[in-house]
Amino acid sequence: MTKSKAETLNLNFRFSKPPLTPNSRRLRLSIRASSPSSTALNDPPLPSLTNSDLQLRVRILSESLPYIQKFRGKTIVVKYGGAAMKSAELNASVVRDLVLLSCVGLRPVLVHGGGPEINVLLNQLNIPAQFRDGLRVTDARTMEVVSMVLVGKVNKDLLGFVGEVARVDPTVLQTIVDNGSIPVIASVAADEYGQPYNINADTVAGEVAAALGAEKLILLTDVAGILRNREDPGSLVKEIDIKGVKKMIEEGKVGGGMIPKVNCCIRSLDQGVTTASIIDGRVEHSLLHEIMTDEGAGTMITG
Repeated sequence: MTKSKAETLNLNFRFSKPPLTPNSRRLRLSIRASSPSSTALNDPPLPSLTNSDLQLRVRILSESLPYIQKFRGKTIVVKYGGAAMKSAELNASVVRDLVLLSCVGLRPVLVHGGGPEINVLLNQLNIPAQFRDGLRVTDARTMEVVSMVLVGKVNKDLLGFVGEVARVDPTVLQTIVDNGSIPVIASVAADEYGQPYNINADTVAGEVAAALGAEKLILLTDVAGILRNREDPGSLVKEIDIKGVKKMIEEGKVGGGMIPKVNCCIRSLDQGVTTASIIDGRVEHSLLHEIMTDEGAGTMITG
């Protein structure tokens, strides 16, 4: 099947029986909350705590109780962006946070991107990285690199071949979640002919959240959230509705790679997801901060 660089393809995005090709080997991972014995989850010995430190920890635990009760049994889809995955320590922190959420009764699902890793490998192979409206332009050579990084390197530790999600079959995914495991999903999928396509990871996360009837969609990225002034980190928008964020796009206040993030949030909200948040994945425990506190950790978009 030959596609031009400006074409996109509607495809069936299934988790039950994805077709395998030499360039699109599927690797599924699950993190079991009942087995936190991996060395990646082992924290260093804690220093001695003062009474004030202990009181603070007790207060934080006490304040989180209403949120644990509110979200217990609810599905939370988290997209961990490639630009926020540069630190091994932060990666381990995000994994611990996901396991903690699972242990207290939430049902997390992780979708990962790998933008910086893809760019590094493209540079090593002297293939220029191209973007259009925040989406990667992907020819045949770039598609091979995308598959190597997203399905191989990242899971293990376009516009040519860019796909649009036509449908998500959540059957197997729902079974994994019901069994208490945390699915880890790469944003590469194949069409009915077995041709792999690169899909924007934010888009995948939004469609998965909608298909699973998720309570929350959370995008962890390398920015604090939506800014009223892109040059001013202090202009963070804490909460905004769909109408307001669409107006910001029209006014040019939201641009670049933030556009597909916002659009996927809007689409997921239109399909029944309760809230969608864009938060800074470079900040340790920002995921817990967003879910378990009143102030949150970034920008929350509501319907």
